[in-house]
Amino acid sequence: QKALASSERVFEVLDKDRETDRKTASEKIEVKKGKVTFHDVGFSYNGKDPVLRGMSFEVEAGETIALVGPSGVGKSTVINLLLKFYDNQSGRILIDDHEIKDLDHHEVRDMMSLVPQETILFSGSVMDNIRYGNLEASDAEVTEAARAANAHNFIMELSDGYNTEIGERGVQISGGQRQRLAIARAILKDPVILLLDEATSALDSESESLVQEATHNLMQNRTSFVIAHRLSTVKNSDKIAVMDQGKVVELGNHDDLISKGGLYKSLHDLQFK
Repeated sequence: QKALASSERVFEVLDKDRETDRKTASEKIEVKKGKVTFHDVGFSYNGKDPVLRGMSFEVEAGETIALVGPSGVGKSTVINLLLKFYDNQSGRILIDDHEIKDLDHHEVRDMMSLVPQETILFSGSVMDNIRYGNLEASDAEVTEAARAANAHNFIMELSDGYNTEIGERGVQISGGQRQRLAIARAILKDPVILLLDEATSALDSESESLVQEATHNLMQNRTSFVIAHRLSTVKNSDKIAVMDQGKVVELGNHDDLISKGGLYKSLHDLQFK
């Protein structure tokens, strides 16, 4: 009975259509800067209930934009569309002024790093888990990435250092340590565009400060998208896009949005009273 239940899921995956791109390999488009534009983007997962309704914003190369707003307004959907897990049904998404639909999905994902709320680690050594960000990296480069992610010290305290086996999903280390390994992996990949999806939401205060310092190192000189419910983590962003009902209703930096007295200020006051 267990095998039958598993086989249903396996065949469900095997039966899925392969991802296809509009263009051929000979038409490769170079994306180096990381400017991102959403222009009147609409999207629905089921074809009936819209999640994004005319979503528009622009992020210059090297800028950090934070996506904030109540649950269910489409923040994670923006990440899913950028990673080409889904195609937008209306409007345009541009990366360096190229339509994302015209970019090869392998190339798009190669230029991005995602640090999710729930870090995916594998049964294996710390070294191998970090090197997953760049399989060609040397041991020295892995160590340097770990230092930048505030992970080197705790790694050296493990029983076998970088060769320590951390178990399936990293069960033998703490949540904050898992997040720092994920950040080290992203640093090693050296992406053009960085996606942080609630990367500190499940951490205690001490771990959060270490992870925030590591993410600050990671965000330098690259376009970064930050999704966070804790507004303390987004105050220093170049732009804050406040989302409601599937669109951007306010856009500006922290001080601008506080002075406007709109939805962002209401969310801010709720958290900090």
